[in-house]
Amino acid sequence: MSASAASAVPAAHPLRKPNRTLERAFFAFMSLLMLATVLFGFARTYFLAGMVTAPLPNRLIHFHGAVFSLWILLLLVQTALITTGNVRIHRALGVYGFCLAILMCILGPLASLDMHRRGEAPLGLTADQFLIIPLTGISMFAFFMVWSWRTRREPAAHKRLILLATIVLTDAALGRWPVAALQQHPPLMGVVEVSFVLLIVLYDLISLRKVHRTTAIGLAIVAVVIFTRVPIAQTHPWATVARSIGRL
Repeated sequence: MSASAASAVPAAHPLRKPNRTLERAFFAFMSLLMLATVLFGFARTYFLAGMVTAPLPNRLIHFHGAVFSLWILLLLVQTALITTGNVRIHRALGVYGFCLAILMCILGPLASLDMHRRGEAPLGLTADQFLIIPLTGISMFAFFMVWSWRTRREPAAHKRLILLATIVLTDAALGRWPVAALQQHPPLMGVVEVSFVLLIVLYDLISLRKVHRTTAIGLAIVAVVIFTRVPIAQTHPWATVARSIGRL
């Protein structure tokens, strides 16, 4: 091939480096969106009810609520630390964050079992059927947190995984949104949750001109779990599993 012909071949389009200002603005926005989601869902029954004095079923649920609220607060603080360039403090606090995540992975199933034993089952499901929702939510959280720990030296993947881990915890808040459409059509809550992940996809396309591998895998996992768990919960095998779990 001649030099002139070679020069006529267009070069491969380089991968765009993320704009740091856009990156910081996006993750700050998503952190605030997670906060708003939780506040909108739990304002009446928990936050405006005094938190400690809120009429919750028992001490376990009080402790569970406090710890999971602390996670949202930590997300805001960690995002602010990165935005202001305090990486050293962010990393030091991150160790405590992972300890908090471990505690959440213990409290999540315990609170789910407590709810199951009390027969509490929103969304028009039975207690056995509803059990699959919090258990799959905390399982996805645990998966994304383990993955984020392994990628803690890879900022692009790590921050997406922390955000994904937080998104899959919004089930309970979305289920309490005072929005008639969500209450009448529970699958719409899954659509909202997946839409949060799609915002990361949109950010990737704008900032990177491609979907980050972590985002793509996270979207696939979240979408598959969310849109299959209720149909699975309505099967006889799951009823058997739920009753067995309930006897623990």
